[in-house]
Parts: sequence; structure tokens; C-alpha cells
Amino acid sequence: MSGFLKSSIGRKVAMAISAYFLMFFLIIHLAVNITSVFSEDLFNQLSHFMGTNPLVQFALQPVLIFGVVFHFVMGFVLELRNRKALGVSYAKNNGAANSTWMSRNMIYSGLVILAFLVLHFIDFWIPEINVKYIQGDMTGMHNGEFRYFTELQHKFVSPIRVGAYVVAFILLALHLLHGFTSAFQSMGVSAIRKQFYKKLAVIYSVVIPLGFIIVAVYHYFNHH
Repeated sequence: MSGFLKSSIGRKVAMAISAYFLMFFLIIHLAVNITSVFSEDLFNQLSHFMGTNPLVQFALQPVLIFGVVFHFVMGFVLELRNRKALGVSYAKNNGAANSTWMSRNMIYSGLVILAFLVLHFIDFWIPEINVKYIQGDMTGMHNGEFRYFTELQHKFVSPIRVGAYVVAFILLALHLLHGFTSAFQSMGVSAIRKQFYKKLAVIYSVVIPLGFIIVAVYHYFNHH
């Protein structure tokens, strides 16, 4: 495995696989969160299931955390190596003329998304760990009712926090727009299917971040 990751192709394939995993996770995460717009009860039930199911908590969650860390570390490694190679070949190849602005600035959008993930962990994950595994309360209840929906709404009272979420998801959309296509290219997608995956990338990169923005904005205007 270490030899595989030492090669340029190996690192790109590993980056693509981790991207697939994280993109799939975003779909699941949005599917749960979007229910909070339509049904408080359904959101509470799904959140409780995801938060107490042993398979999710002790198998999928550690894999998710590893996938996030791996993806960002590998992204930084690839970026540094690309910049180093660009410094050598810049006289022969004008990168700005042969690539999009987003592809040249993936590292910056990635850093902003990483900062957002830290905020997201502070907002949701760390408090959950505290309640469930430090306080030992696995009921998901507060004052006789499920607490998940109420806690979600409380997170979106501040316009500053909501604004930060919106900006982060706009950058995520731009990041995905390039990253989605790059991931499939790294896995050797044929030229015939390239246009299909480009269209799929646009749909995914707009729908998923927009869905999260809708959740944040909805609860900002409808919290009680």
C-alpha cells in the first residue's frame, strides 16, 4: 500500500476513492437533514437511529473520520507536488491557460471547507459525544421529547453562523464541480462517458450544497 501511494497514479486513485466515499456520505447526510424541513418527528427518529446504531457509531463513523482526514491530507500532498512540478515546467506550460480557476485553487476551497468541518464538529459532533459517551445519556431525550430537532434549530439562530454555512457550501459546490469530474478521470473514465459525468457533476455539485443551504436558511427563518 505504501508503494502504491508513493506513485502519482496511486495517490490520484486513492484521492478519487476517498472522494467517492465522501460524496456518498453527503447524500446520506442531506437525506437525513432535509427531513427536518418537512417533518420534525421523522428527523428526530432518523437522528436517533443514526446516533445510537452500533454499526453507524462504531464502524461507519470511524471510517468516515478516517476518510475525511485521508482526503484532506492526500489533497495537500498532491497540491504540494503539483506546485513543485509547476515550478519546474512553468516556462513550458502556462497552467492558467490550460486549467480552470477552480482547479488551480482547490487547495484554498479545501482549507475553507476544512475550517467549516471543524465548526461543524464543534456544533454537532462534539456535543453528541459529550451527551452520549461522557454523560452516558443514550435516550436522545430532553424534557420528555427528542432533542435533535430543537438542537438543530438552535444552531441556526445566529445570522453569522448561517452566513458561514452558506459561504462554506457555495465553496463546497465549486470544489465538487471540479473534484467530481477529476475523481472519475482518475479512475480512467472513457472519453465517451466524460460528457455524461460532467453533466452529473453539475447536478450533484448544485443539488447537494443547495440542499444544505436550504436547511440552514429554513431553520434560521423558522426557529421557535
